[in-house]
Amino acid sequence: MKIYLAFLLTIFSQVVFAQINDGNIRLKTLQKSNIGKNYVYGKWNGKGGMETHLTYLGNVKTKKGKTYKIMTSVWLWGLSRRATNKILIFNNLNQYIGEYSVTMISDLPKKLKNGILIFENKNNDCDQKVSSKINFKNGIPKEFFRECKKGSGGIYEFYSF
Repeated sequence: MKIYLAFLLTIFSQVVFAQINDGNIRLKTLQKSNIGKNYVYGKWNGKGGMETHLTYLGNVKTKKGKTYKIMTSVWLWGLSRRATNKILIFNNLNQYIGEYSVTMISDLPKKLKNGILIFENKNNDCDQKVSSKINFKNGIPKEFFRECKKGSGGIYEFYSF
């Protein structure tokens, strides 16, 4: 029972401390404003540990004048190197607004161009000729469809906490 409790406390503390640190590293990445540059925080290894990859894709100015900053996040954690993948949305003051959680690292967008988020099918089993584009010029979509092959793919919802 003590081993089980110690294991739970260890996992819980890693998650809690990672969440506290998340805001700082996100802000640091946004302040650098280097579009397309991947920043790595922490270090994952075979014994565990955590590592976060953040990439700032740029900002979008909507037709209503709001500015949103978009960043991708890959959090590697656990002994088996699991990944939690997100598209993060911030306002013009670098304040977190919400996110889309995506299944695979390869499901993350590669770039933002003229207010359109562009996804490519280069590193997965999807049709490489297919790409999905999500328009943010009208605001943050409540959900979007990321195509993989001939009309199949995944639907991702926006969550705001």
